[in-house]
Amino acid sequence: MKETVARTLRDSAAARWGVLMIVAFTMMTGYLVAKQMSPLEYLLESPTTQGGLGWSSSEFGLFAGSRGFFNVFFLMLFVGGIILDRTGVRFAGLLSCVLMLLGGGIDLWAISMLSPHPTVTVNIPLLGLDHIELKQQVLIASLGFATFGIGYELCGITVSKVIVKWFTGKEMALAMGIQVALARLGTAAALAGSPALAQWKGLSTPILVGVTCVGIGTIAYLFYCVMDSHLDRQVDVNPETADDEKFHFKDLLSTIKNSGFWGITILCLLYYSALYPFLDFATKLMIAKYGIDPQIAGTIPAILPFTSIVLTPLFGAMYDRIGRGTSIMIIGTVMLTLVLMVFALPLNAGWVAVAAMFILGIAFSLLPSVLWPAVPKIVPMKQLGTAYSIIYYIQNIGLMLIPIVIGNVIQRNTEGDHVDYTEAMWIFTGIGLAAIIVAFTLLWLDRKHNYGLEKSNMHSAKE
Repeated sequence: MKETVARTLRDSAAARWGVLMIVAFTMMTGYLVAKQMSPLEYLLESPTTQGGLGWSSSEFGLFAGSRGFFNVFFLMLFVGGIILDRTGVRFAGLLSCVLMLLGGGIDLWAISMLSPHPTVTVNIPLLGLDHIELKQQVLIASLGFATFGIGYELCGITVSKVIVKWFTGKEMALAMGIQVALARLGTAAALAGSPALAQWKGLSTPILVGVTCVGIGTIAYLFYCVMDSHLDRQVDVNPETADDEKFHFKDLLSTIKNSGFWGITILCLLYYSALYPFLDFATKLMIAKYGIDPQIAGTIPAILPFTSIVLTPLFGAMYDRIGRGTSIMIIGTVMLTLVLMVFALPLNAGWVAVAAMFILGIAFSLLPSVLWPAVPKIVPMKQLGTAYSIIYYIQNIGLMLIPIVIGNVIQRNTEGDHVDYTEAMWIFTGIGLAAIIVAFTLLWLDRKHNYGLEKSNMHSAKE
């Protein structure tokens, strides 16, 4: 009887989609904070006499990359994945919200309360910081962003596992597509809205808005916890069976030995290392290369997430029904690389930037709509949290290092008010080319091991 009730709850469209809206909203607030400083680079680097903070491109690159510091160097993402698989989605989700609030609060304090003038000497050769003088404010803000990054990434893998828990055998790719679309809405709101908020009430205002939104997202997640607890009581199973379904450390070996898992992981690393760091610098690129007014320059990169808001669920629904996952990944990586190459070429008309962003928005939708739903086809449910955490961990290495590298490259190619982005964009293009190679390799691995990545999710559920 209990099993029937449990199926009824999970099969209830209202319950299932209600869960999705709650957890996707919480994730969206994290995405809002994650990108709210990106369109403010030109303000942060303006002199203090003009209302800026006098940061350099290298300092901004350090801040942008700091989100992954703790996740990479202290293995916090890996630890978070184990916590998720051992304690469940309720505890892990609330922990992620608390960490996002704490990190956002530190950022708010650093930007609003600390002077931008005191400096300290930093010696971290691994990050290219060899006895470099940096602003104390930058370091404290980076510490806050790194703390936020722990919760942000843990929230991502937790929400992914929630969706798998509630949508396996159903519209899983569509659900993940909608979750990604709402996350992109957070990114778009940050890119388009942060400059206006900063101009209106100061540089700390977007951060205050973001932290407030995360607080609301935390409250929303509490409502999900009630629903999830109710579901777990309904599907109360034999303790021995439950123990078999729990993650054990020996399961790590089978995950690590899975070649398909590494194909997904490396593709994720390359794709997001080319895309998200590009977005960090895209607003200033629009100003410096295409002559866009700083007041509206952030709206052009915002085209990308706004486009994906519509297309990601559409492509996810398509994957649910017709499959062709690895083929879609190949198309997405090719489009990504071609657009990045366009930004590297001497084509300086504003319409080129706008058109390229629309095309990049399609690429931004294609790959994520099939990448994340592909993981449960390769990795068992009990290993899923740890698998996602390893993927995010490897991804964070790129998201940490690439902004630092690009920031230093841009600094090297800056003379007075003139900034040359050519070298930086060719680096992004090279990463995109590597992603294309990995996408083809994943297609070959799928045919060799029959993961079912080319099959539809509905077909897989019936089998």
